[in-house]
Amino acid sequence: MKNIKIGLFGFGCVGQGLYETLNSSKNFAGEISRICIKNPNKARKLPAKLFTDKKKDILFDESIDVIVELIDDADAALDIVTTALKNNKSVVTANKKMVAENLEYLVELQEQTGKAVLYEGAVCGSIPIIRTLEEYFGHEPLNQIKGIFNGSTNYILTKIFDENLNYKKALTQAQELGFAETDPTLDVKGFDAKYKLSILLTHAFGIHVPPTQIVNLGIDDLKVADLEYAREKGLKIKLIAQAQRIEDKVYAFVTPQFIKPDNNLHSINNEFNAVTLNGEFCDDQLFIGKGAGSLPTGAAVLSDISALSYEYKYEYKKHYNLGKLPFSNESLLKVYVSFDSPKEIDLSDFESIQHKYFSFDHSYVIGNICINKLLNKKWLSNSNNNIILCDNGTEGTLGNLCVDSLNAEIDELKKGQELLQKISV
Repeated sequence: MKNIKIGLFGFGCVGQGLYETLNSSKNFAGEISRICIKNPNKARKLPAKLFTDKKKDILFDESIDVIVELIDDADAALDIVTTALKNNKSVVTANKKMVAENLEYLVELQEQTGKAVLYEGAVCGSIPIIRTLEEYFGHEPLNQIKGIFNGSTNYILTKIFDENLNYKKALTQAQELGFAETDPTLDVKGFDAKYKLSILLTHAFGIHVPPTQIVNLGIDDLKVADLEYAREKGLKIKLIAQAQRIEDKVYAFVTPQFIKPDNNLHSINNEFNAVTLNGEFCDDQLFIGKGAGSLPTGAAVLSDISALSYEYKYEYKKHYNLGKLPFSNESLLKVYVSFDSPKEIDLSDFESIQHKYFSFDHSYVIGNICINKLLNKKWLSNSNNNIILCDNGTEGTLGNLCVDSLNAEIDELKKGQELLQKISV
């Protein structure tokens, strides 16, 4: 194994975690030669000569073997990665947004340049799920991949359910511990988990699906009544990312989900992530590990750097060897939808309705809705409604609907809504 000289971009939470894990490792031959940062005047513990604010000092330094990109700007990260590849340097990155939005292009660029981009640290922290999919499941057809992909939201929901903290207090704790950013939007609205799911679709099913095509619903609109409903039913709520193959089509989405006590994700708490797989031959597999924090992610980045010392590359076996599976949002989800006012919910979007409840402080509907309906802004941007997936998940591809029965359900619900409106007036 050769001694690797590393050029590092970014010295925030993950960058410092990498520095610490690298210098504590006894089985790795390598060192960080230079670190590119935005603010050269910021006080740091390491020698000033190690830092630069000029990216060319690293990208065009012939003595540097590997570029490690750990910044939070996706556009700048893409520029660093593409420049490095074209300059005959392999790259390790943890920028899941950049990878998810540009993965098809990055795969082509790797093929053209012969260099590698590794990004285990971008997905599920310390769980080596990408390499597992590439190596162990590279030739096995998978039926499903799902799990808790975001440690920040899992920490928040754990504190809400186990310690009865309110959302704001739990979020503040997550931020103080470094599990959530000052602006937690990407985490709590499900974008972070969606980027990771988009990446895993390539390695699990061989398809490139842009994040914009994947529904993501977050946990920031959870109501107190929703939490009480879950507790009364003996359920927890987790933010779940999942992809499923049904009849040679792949469906994927990120939603809060009610989790029953017998579900193996029920006991995954705090900043831990979990990934479950179901394969044609292996049946069910469960992987658990820390998904937030500088050291777990830093360790994943170090593992990728070490892999590059052996000239490891993702082979994208399923992408190249399988017939392309179509991605679809034409599948039914069984969901619980709570709402503040009857006018906030469009009942005609439901394919069928199993249960409804109206009161002044808690109104909800449980029914089947097509995934593509949830891409509409009236669902995604309405903070007065909250959507939670029921524990049985997808209901299969769309079939013939009993329109008469459905219309009867909708008429009955509309009457109830109208009555509530009259009473409130």
